[in-house]
Amino acid sequence: MPFLLPPFFLLVLGALTLPLFSARPVRAGLALAFAVLSLCNLLAIPEGVHFVLPFLGQEVILAKVDKLSFIFGLIFHLAAIFGIVYAWESKDNTERVFAMLYAAAAQGVVFAGDMLSLFLFWESLTVCAAVIIWTRGDAAARGAGFRYFLVHAVGGLLLLAGIVLRVHHTGSLAFGPIGLDSPGGLLIFLGFGVNAAWPLLHAWLPDAYPNASPTGTVFLSAFTTKGAVYVLARSFAGEETLIWIGAVMAVFPLLYAMLENDLRRTLAWCLINQVGFMMIGIGIGSELAINGVCAHAFVHILYKALLFMSAGAVLAQAGTCEATRLQSMGGLARQMPWTFAFACAGVASISVPLFCGFAGKSLIISATAEAHLSTVWMLLMFASAGVFLAGLRVVYVAFGQPTAPTSYQGLAVSEAPWGMRIGMALTAGASLLVGLFPSAFYSLLPNAMDYHLYSAGHLVSQFQVLFFTGLAFLVLLRAGMLPAAVKGINLDVDIVYRRLALIFYAAMDSLFNRLNAWCEALVVDGLFAWLARVHTQAPWRFSTWLLSPMLLLMPKEAREKLQGEIRPALETATTPIGLTAFATVAFLCVSIIMLLTV
Repeated sequence: MPFLLPPFFLLVLGALTLPLFSARPVRAGLALAFAVLSLCNLLAIPEGVHFVLPFLGQEVILAKVDKLSFIFGLIFHLAAIFGIVYAWESKDNTERVFAMLYAAAAQGVVFAGDMLSLFLFWESLTVCAAVIIWTRGDAAARGAGFRYFLVHAVGGLLLLAGIVLRVHHTGSLAFGPIGLDSPGGLLIFLGFGVNAAWPLLHAWLPDAYPNASPTGTVFLSAFTTKGAVYVLARSFAGEETLIWIGAVMAVFPLLYAMLENDLRRTLAWCLINQVGFMMIGIGIGSELAINGVCAHAFVHILYKALLFMSAGAVLAQAGTCEATRLQSMGGLARQMPWTFAFACAGVASISVPLFCGFAGKSLIISATAEAHLSTVWMLLMFASAGVFLAGLRVVYVAFGQPTAPTSYQGLAVSEAPWGMRIGMALTAGASLLVGLFPSAFYSLLPNAMDYHLYSAGHLVSQFQVLFFTGLAFLVLLRAGMLPAAVKGINLDVDIVYRRLALIFYAAMDSLFNRLNAWCEALVVDGLFAWLARVHTQAPWRFSTWLLSPMLLLMPKEAREKLQGEIRPALETATTPIGLTAFATVAFLCVSIIMLLTV
């Protein structure tokens, strides 16, 4: 067997190497080289358990490789490589370093065979993602990153508490099927749900992702939610609760996506919608459903990254946050034709045959039909149409409609730089390859299956959805009923806990400040002030009396010189200096007495 390394190791090594160089092309080239080498290392690792370390009588497993973990590790590597190419011109080396660490943490989560290493890599995801958000540097990014960190810290505490309870109950650190039949399993379930952006726990995602840099958002879209999808598929497959959680996730974000004014926030809402499909597949838990979860996670990373790349290119070229406000966009197809083409490819990849989304989503829809979940199946068909409609709206408003007089305040927006274009081309090419060769793609999935994607039934039903969705878009557009992009703020559930947090802070501030004022009046202004007055009335007399035996033994000139230097300082000393001087003299005298009595 060739010399192999843990799947995360080379990405960490590359991240630590980048600060040693100052030239941007060298840093970008090294990041790409280490990511490619890490992918080659992953491809060489055989199935099985590798890199096992003993820990307190347990085993820490850094690489548990099977077909389920391999496909997630593969797409995470591809996402890192495409993202590094896309960010080639970026001057922010801090973001590049933490993007590699973020990708490494995702690899650690995917291949963790025990709960200790899983938790450590899980928390590393939070830290790296928060830093990536902060690297944008403005006030909005700082606030979003801080909120992201707090929310995921709570999720991490839930996960840690669940792990402790489970290990206490089972006596094992092994990470595998868990279930909801114990308090520990329930806490772990909720901890995973925070990263999966479940309903009521989702507000961090549309808040944080759009506030990162144009390149940072591409990395963020790939790892956190899909890492949660992986661990849920590994540990909670078949939990029916996930079916209804996923059904809600697949439907409610569509309203926000259609009303949202910010381009990247629209894509963030659509991201939650697609993760809902994956939750349904995990909840069903059949072999076909789990295959659908893995396939859809794989393809969703590709086309969502492509859409965020397109939006990031607009933001980077316009140089203003207003660049992604839909009410100020329009006519970009002429100014940025390559970016427009890649954006169209990203929207087509959501549902159109020959693109990757059709290859992934169809498996979950078929698994839902096989499980006879007719209500859920209808919700998924509605969600498929809705997310495609939202994609059409984004492309039309951003790139197709005539430019408004105030668009970009007269800025001439040029085409994206070559690094961004190559990154988008690689991602679009991968999306197209998956759609053109689904059989080869399906061979990577965890369970063997005989599934014919391009059967007449699948094609007819999908083209019906696409046709009527496109027809609805045209009717709404011609009738002037397409939701207008209006500048404003759409309230979400986070308004509840933000207000509750403010109330809690005000209550604690009042309580503890009053307690602090009472303690200060009693102790500082009372007891300590009285002691200070006592000790500063005659510090010189006390000190001289205590030091008199030593002063008598000193030569006269030295004694007079010492008295001349110390007396003015002691006589004019402030309260703390007087106390310190007296305490120091007392300590010296006690020390001398103890030495003389030995």
